[in-house]
Amino acid sequence: LGAVFGVTTVIGPLLGGYFTDHLTWRWAFWVNVPVSIVVFFVAAAAIPTLAARGRAVIDYAGIALVGLGATGLTLATSWGGTTYPWSSATIIGLFVGSAAALGMFVWVESRVAAPILPTRLFGNPVFTVCCVLSFVVGFAMLGALTFLPTYMQFVDGVSATTSGLRTLPMVAGMLSTSMGSGVLVGRTGRYKIFPVAGTAVMALAFLLMSRMDSSTSALLQSVYLFILGAGIGLCMQVLVLIVQNTSRFEDLGVATSGATFFRTIGSS
Repeated sequence: LGAVFGVTTVIGPLLGGYFTDHLTWRWAFWVNVPVSIVVFFVAAAAIPTLAARGRAVIDYAGIALVGLGATGLTLATSWGGTTYPWSSATIIGLFVGSAAALGMFVWVESRVAAPILPTRLFGNPVFTVCCVLSFVVGFAMLGALTFLPTYMQFVDGVSATTSGLRTLPMVAGMLSTSMGSGVLVGRTGRYKIFPVAGTAVMALAFLLMSRMDSSTSALLQSVYLFILGAGIGLCMQVLVLIVQNTSRFEDLGVATSGATFFRTIGSS
């Protein structure tokens, strides 16, 4: 699963670059329509129906509050310094509103019957650390994938398609270490070393990439991207495994989605 997520995350910009060069950038969005239709019918046909277990209790208030808080943070960090100055009323208002919504979310989650993210999970330091590291992994992966194609197009002068192709070494790094670490965890039962090594490798990759300039060769860029992908692959799925192995059985669903949520917020 981690390998598929990593591969498709990088292949997406490659296809988007091809559409931008040869069709129109709007096809980067239209292409999702037929894919979604196929996924819908496959899911309807292939996912088994679970036995009825009574009416589910849904945390509507929690969903609304975390959605508002995450949206406000995303808009503030996207618009700040570009569309609006950081000190503008709009950006400050978004940050304040997001903080208020997330504060209310924490309050609600400690009181509802079936919270989407139980606050008791954060009493486990392993879960908390894994959420922080998942945020960092998402931040690193999508930050690189957003910035590097732009860098390659404006600094190296390559096309959108070529900039997508040049990110493929990152796929190779992620594939090799995400699948390899999964195999090793399954055989040895040890997993602490992988996120520790992965974050160190990511730090090394970003240090190397910070030294890139207009004279950096495509080969060297590929090496740096491979190192970054290897570091991300060591962390991404193993963090979810750690969360699942240190949570109570009844918390498996919310614990897993919690770690994934923090990775997604980091990406955003």
